[in-house]
Amino acid sequence: MGLTYHFSFGAPNAVSADELEEFLRDVEQEAIQMGFGPTTVMNGPFDTAERREFAKRVARGIPFEDERLKGVSLPSAQYWSHNPATGSCRVAPEHGVVLVLTDSHRRETVFGFFRHPAVVRDDGGRVVMPVPGDGAWTSGNFVVSPDQRYRQIVRRFADAGYLTSELDE
Repeated sequence: MGLTYHFSFGAPNAVSADELEEFLRDVEQEAIQMGFGPTTVMNGPFDTAERREFAKRVARGIPFEDERLKGVSLPSAQYWSHNPATGSCRVAPEHGVVLVLTDSHRRETVFGFFRHPAVVRDDGGRVVMPVPGDGAWTSGNFVVSPDQRYRQIVRRFADAGYLTSELDE
């Protein structure tokens, strides 16, 4: 066991947001018993400016680079860090189902899933290209803590088949 613990989750696009919320509510109950608090589960679209700002704080987006993105103008609310010269960007999530846990030091950690759009659209609404990931629910995060409770939470994701990677440095 190390100090920095990285983890990524994924669920097929066929899994509904309600199913993921139910799973996270079960994990939340265990987290409360472990001493985390306050906690909250959120399930919703990132469809307003306020919600998109929240998404920027808790999600990484899908980063990628493609020739088709060069010279294209993309809406900044949906595509973060777009560079039309290099053809790189981060696709913002459209929807999130997340569990936020707070430890005794008032540090929040986000566990959950984000869904991204299926295609990249330019400012005019024209489809530029598909988004990598096939519409699956994904996320990744890390904690800098030797606290075993975080690893127990991630084990729940693994047991449910949602853990896609982990690294305990």
